Amino acid sequence: MGRTRRLRIGLRAISVSLAAIAGVTAAGADCRQALILALDVSGSVDDREYRLQLDGVATALDDGRVRGALLSMPETPVSLLVFEWSSGRFQRDIVPWTSLTGTAAIDRVIAVLAGIERIPAPQSTGLGAALEHAERRLAEAPGCWTRTVDISGDGKNNDWPAPRDVYGRGALPGATVNALVIGQDDARGDDDRQTNIPELMAYFRAEVIHGPDAFVEAALGYEDFAAAMTRKLLRELQGMAVGALEAPTIRTLQ
Repeated sequence: MGRTRRLRIGLRAISVSLAAIAGVTAAGADCRQALILALDVSGSVDDREYRLQLDGVATALDDGRVRGALLSMPETPVSLLVFEWSSGRFQRDIVPWTSLTGTAAIDRVIAVLAGIERIPAPQSTGLGAALEHAERRLAEAPGCWTRTVDISGDGKNNDWPAPRDVYGRGALPGATVNALVIGQDDARGDDDRQTNIPELMAYFRAEVIHGPDAFVEAALGYEDFAAAMTRKLLRELQGMAVGALEAPTIRTLQ
C-alpha cells in the first residue's frame, strides 16, 4: 500500500471519529445554553422602572432576531430562567427553567412576564447573593453546552456577600456572567445614575462579570432597557448554533 493511500485512509478514519464524537455530544446534551436573567428590584427601582424592566425582557424575547437565534436549533434548545433580586435575603424566581423549543414556549414566557405583580423587596443591593442564587439554579439546569448568567443592575453591591468573595470561593466554574448596567431615566432627576454609568460599568467589569468572553452592556435609563437587553441577548446567542459542535476541517489528500 502506497504512502498516499495510507494517509488518505488514516484521514478518513479521523474524520469518522470526529463525526462520531460530535454525534455523541449532540445526543447527550439536553440544551445548548442554560441562560439566567437576573433582574434588579432593589430600592433604587421604582414601580414604573420595575414594569419597564419586565416589559423590556418580554420585548427582547419577542424581537424577530432574538426569536430566530433562540429557535435556530430546536433539537438542542436554549433553557431559560428569570429571577428578581434585591438584598442578600431576597431572590424570587418568576420564570422557572423553561426549554424554548418553539414559538409557543417563548410566547408562554412573555405571557408570564406580562402577568407578574411586584411584591415588597428589601432596599439594599445584594449582587453577591444574586450570583449565589444563580449558581444554585444552574445546578438544577438540564445538561447544556454552555451556562450564562445575565445580571442587570443600577448600583453597586452594598450587602453581604460581595461578588469578589463569591468568586473567591470558586463559585460559577465554567459559567459566563454578563452584566447590563442601567442609568437614570430622563424622567427622574433625583440622582446621578446616568452620569455615573462609566464608573458603574467599570465596577461591574472589575467585580461582577466573570468567565469566558464576559462583557458589560449599558442601558441609558429604563426606557432603553428593552433595546439594551436585545443587544445583549443577540451577542450571547450569536454563533451558538454552529460553534458548539464545530469540528476541525480536514483536507483529503488527492
